[in-house]
Amino acid sequence: NMDSHFESVVPEGPDVDPVEQEPLFRNLDIFLFSLIIGLLIYWFFSRQEPIPEFKRVTPQRETSFIEKMKKTNRNMVVFYGSQTGTAEEFCGRLAKDAQRYGMSGMSADLEEYDMSELPCLAEIDNSLAVFCMATYGEGDPTDNAQDFYDWMQETDEDLNGVNFAVFGLGNKTYEHFNAMGKYTDKRLEELGGKRIYDLGMGDDDGNLEEDFVSWKEQFWPAVCEHFGVEATGDDTSNRQYELVVPTDINMNKVYTGEMGRLKSFETQKPPFDVKNPYLATVAVNRQLNQAGDRHLMHLELDISGSQIRYDSGDHVAVYPINDVSIVNRIGQILDADLDTVISLNNLDEESNKKHPFPCPTTYRTALTHYLDITNPPGTNVLFELAQYATDPKDQDILRKMASASPEGKGLYQSWVLDSQRNILAVLEDMPSLHPTIDHLCELLPCLQARYYSIASSGKVYSNMVSICAVVVEFQTSTGRSFKGVATNWLKNKVVVTDNGHKATVPMYVRKSQFRLPFKASNPVVMIGPGTGIAPFMGFLQERGWMKEQGKDVGETILYFGCRHRNQDFMYQQELEEFEKVGVLTQLNVAFSRDQKEKVYVQHLLKKNNEHLWKLIHTDNAHIYICGDARNMARDVQNAFYDIAEEVGGLTHTQAVAYIKKLMTKGRYSQDVWS
Repeated sequence: NMDSHFESVVPEGPDVDPVEQEPLFRNLDIFLFSLIIGLLIYWFFSRQEPIPEFKRVTPQRETSFIEKMKKTNRNMVVFYGSQTGTAEEFCGRLAKDAQRYGMSGMSADLEEYDMSELPCLAEIDNSLAVFCMATYGEGDPTDNAQDFYDWMQETDEDLNGVNFAVFGLGNKTYEHFNAMGKYTDKRLEELGGKRIYDLGMGDDDGNLEEDFVSWKEQFWPAVCEHFGVEATGDDTSNRQYELVVPTDINMNKVYTGEMGRLKSFETQKPPFDVKNPYLATVAVNRQLNQAGDRHLMHLELDISGSQIRYDSGDHVAVYPINDVSIVNRIGQILDADLDTVISLNNLDEESNKKHPFPCPTTYRTALTHYLDITNPPGTNVLFELAQYATDPKDQDILRKMASASPEGKGLYQSWVLDSQRNILAVLEDMPSLHPTIDHLCELLPCLQARYYSIASSGKVYSNMVSICAVVVEFQTSTGRSFKGVATNWLKNKVVVTDNGHKATVPMYVRKSQFRLPFKASNPVVMIGPGTGIAPFMGFLQERGWMKEQGKDVGETILYFGCRHRNQDFMYQQELEEFEKVGVLTQLNVAFSRDQKEKVYVQHLLKKNNEHLWKLIHTDNAHIYICGDARNMARDVQNAFYDIAEEVGGLTHTQAVAYIKKLMTKGRYSQDVWS
């Protein structure tokens, strides 16, 4: 009660007349005093030099795609929702193809335009909007498609007269296969849009490239038929960028590997994100396994002073660089001087994307930092390169592989994908193919950041981000060694180099939905074989921290799996210590190859079926699964169905619905990859 509070302030007793007692500060004084202090603080901070924010394009960028289409006479816009760049690349290909089919297209980032303008597309004659939508994580939109997704959910706009088509990018091994593609396709129709060709569903577990090429092959004839236009039949390659070799070079203006702002690695300014990564120093890099033919590693990146905050369960994105020997060999085969400073400038003046990667830069920097030279090239790259093959047979092979014919698809699958031929292997095994290096650089996809589940807790280690990963390296069928870009690069990050410099890793943190329960007393069941243990190291550190603070922490159970107890039992000491102090109430480990028949985590789950069902059904436990999506996550899910049937007495259909409900409630979370 405020009144009684003020009453007690007035001194009581006969010798004081409350009216005469002047308060030290009147309300007005307090107000003015606060105002002055506030203004002083504001003045002090506004004096600080503002951090120049990096924009890829000129500041007066228009957010109206309709205005832009009208101004530049386009009638087709291709939007992308992209996390790793594939959807963006597909959009670029569709926009470029458009002129062969009597359309004029532009590629557009969903984040850069005001999508509530979509109904106005009907004002442009014979217009079409195509959406390439990737699905991220548990059926979520990609970062750049979040606002568009929210708009679709909330709007009741009428899309009458708006023609659309959708191609989704997903992965069959995930629970929510192509959720974003399906939702966009369904929702645009519900709002009155006209679908001019069926939803395409790319499966990254199979052959995404082939799915896209097959869809495109049917999509364009549907466009021609719908708009009554003729395909020009012009299959010649057309450049999207022109090569400019600057004559007066100021080396201070040349990009050397930065993702966004020039010199951002020299003057680091927060906030750190996808365009502005932080150079974290490597504080620890140790091998986790005692033996075996794989290299499992644990790295700790120092983020003190970066203002980066993270929660356990978040992901760290790192920007790797390519193997220098591959870069040099490409330069050698193409007789190129890799240290030439170049700029590739978009021939379409109006495009928001002025360059395919930060320019001006050198071929060496582009091939080392910006371009993906390790993964097998897409069919579009082969198609465009075909013109440079001096042997007509090679030209035919390259063009055939890029076609949608069964023979061509089969050839691409076996010669490129199954053989894991990267661009260097293609050039080596087809000696008549001799493209110009600038055209090759224009065509190759961009090198993407790699995401790892953080293996530490931000509450316990606020200045450190841990990564736990297995180094990818194997022999391909052509006898070459395939090395994963990021893991091999990280493996070689020694803490202090010979010349005393500290090794650094460009990184930023990506928030995730993978979170410990809000109530510490809720039991948690964590299932993470192999490097899937990563986020659970963070969870355990955090549960330990809560316990130390005197919180009531519920049962904490871990199911871990590896091949051999004495070879790759990662974090064995740490886990046994957690168990000893009671942070980990139960440690279950499956050693798959220590006995004749294989034992995996799902077998151990079934052994403890009664206890698990009690935790889930009566104790409100949260279940977490991390690791391989292709087999493990599915097998574990089936094990939970079995437990619900055997112990809970549900039918199979009820069991499936029961687990689905846990997912919607956020009590069954997955952080999986394939």
